[in-house]
Amino acid sequence: MLRSIFLIIVFLLSCKIEAQEEKRYFDSPFGAGGGFSPAWFIPNFNELNSKLIGFGTPKLSNSGFFASGGAGFVYLSFIPNLRIGGIGFGGSTSGTAFKDGFEREIIYTSSFGGLTLEYSIPFSRSFAVSIGAIIGGGDTKIELFRNKSTFQWDDIWTEISDTSQYASSFSRQISKTHFVFAPTLNVDIPVYRFVSFRIGAGYAFTFGENWQVDNEKEIFNTPSTLKGDALFIQTGIFFGFFAY
Repeated sequence: MLRSIFLIIVFLLSCKIEAQEEKRYFDSPFGAGGGFSPAWFIPNFNELNSKLIGFGTPKLSNSGFFASGGAGFVYLSFIPNLRIGGIGFGGSTSGTAFKDGFEREIIYTSSFGGLTLEYSIPFSRSFAVSIGAIIGGGDTKIELFRNKSTFQWDDIWTEISDTSQYASSFSRQISKTHFVFAPTLNVDIPVYRFVSFRIGAGYAFTFGENWQVDNEKEIFNTPSTLKGDALFIQTGIFFGFFAY
């Protein structure tokens, strides 16, 4: 009888200890996961669009363009409410027009990614509101094309070998790599602890490196307003374990 009572007491005490440990364990948000993270980039196209008028293509929309990528994170249990992770996404937009018998096209591509550091503001257990930043690098590329609809092999070599006049067809690739620092604000809403949805926003500031053309030839006197900076809206669906 005493042995049975003793075992019951030990069992109840162990349950209480485990419950206390679980409560302490989830006093702050906890989780880890990763998944798909589509975004919407909104760069400043004013400088570029002013040049496209003469080139002949439509202006790029200031409303932005779609980008896709992935992200993941894990909460650091020894620093309450702090999570660390990684993210990367990119996308492009373009414009095409026919002018003077030539097809003209511009393709604008932007991508960036890096380390994410976020702090979840501890005011709700139903979702996580996190402020943080992305620290990493990125690339912006502008491609310009003017050419005919069809090509003959010999015509290509005749055109580029003719030094008496400018080629009627041409292409240029203008690019820039840079460091990125992007403050972010995200809201993550867990579903059944194993799936979480995200909505958020940030602004990517770019630093360093000059614009280059074609085979990495530096471009001088580029306007200071022509940057890879961009406002972005981020969404996502993550799979893992989440307890807010």
